Amino acid sequence: MIRHITFDDFTRLNIPVALADVRTPAEFEHGHIPGAFNLPLFSNEERVIVGTTYKQVGREAAIMLGFDLTGPKWSEFIRQALEVVPEKRIGVHCWRGGMRSGAMAWALDLYGFEVYLIEGGYKSYRRWAINLFEKQYPLLLLGGMTGSGKTRILKNLANRGEQVIDLEDLARHQGSAFGSMNKLVQPTQEQFENELAFRLKDMDPKQTVWVEDESRNIGKLSVPAPLWHQMTSAKMIDLKVDPESRIASLVAEYGQLDKDFLVACTERIRKRLGPVQTKDAIAAIREHRMDEFIRLVLVYYDKTYRTSLSNKPADQLFSIDAANQQTGDLAEQILQLSITIPSFGE
Repeated sequence: MIRHITFDDFTRLNIPVALADVRTPAEFEHGHIPGAFNLPLFSNEERVIVGTTYKQVGREAAIMLGFDLTGPKWSEFIRQALEVVPEKRIGVHCWRGGMRSGAMAWALDLYGFEVYLIEGGYKSYRRWAINLFEKQYPLLLLGGMTGSGKTRILKNLANRGEQVIDLEDLARHQGSAFGSMNKLVQPTQEQFENELAFRLKDMDPKQTVWVEDESRNIGKLSVPAPLWHQMTSAKMIDLKVDPESRIASLVAEYGQLDKDFLVACTERIRKRLGPVQTKDAIAAIREHRMDEFIRLVLVYYDKTYRTSLSNKPADQLFSIDAANQQTGDLAEQILQLSITIPSFGE
């Protein structure tokens, strides 16, 4: 049986249903619905050929070519679906809910699958995701200079059941010029937005949503404009941590990274760091004086943070002394402070 369903209704199903994206591997890699698996009707090359035939010859010729290309594949499509969904309950979509998903839904239904065909396909999901960015959320930012331990605290808050959006985790980047850590690979902008929307959909609008204070750009990715504008006007708790503690934390985090990687990243901020400071920082890296390297680059990052902080209205800014406190104790203190902060919309 094939059931036509909107993506919004699909998210509300009270039974687990796997989701098959029948677009090409290239389309899937560029952006897909989180949790979906790729069951491509056409290869990347085949889709180009079919599309060209559609434009140059016509719809019927393209459909016939599609059947020629997929004819030997149908049994394999079903086997692949069975590997992922042995219980034979599956959602299916393509780009716009057209022929590709319709053909796959027909074959799976014929074999005995319970099929949910997503109306509007992936395009409808993108509209759904973008609409989520336009909604208002009770954001509370956690700020602090580089090395203040904001990410650790957010994870502790999440473990306590608090609503947390970890933008750096979704972006697979730690925000600074060194944020790839020489190993993290960022998703596409589209996939970053897809993952972010999937986190936002579960947020209770009556409860605080914790977000780390970020610049709009996280590596090569950007926070969607509507959400970013909310962040700029949200209230913030600023962690006060002494420089030596921050340096020690950053040395532990970055000090073992490849020296050539650190040098290359330092070169990329030469204009902002200044030629003398850049030269000294690179020398410190080469000589494994990591605390001195961190100290030098923090001059730039601390200055940037202070400038950002100065633009925050006084009634939106709340400070907390985070010196010499364990993460759990600090998270508890932050929660207690958040109770005293006027709530969203007040």
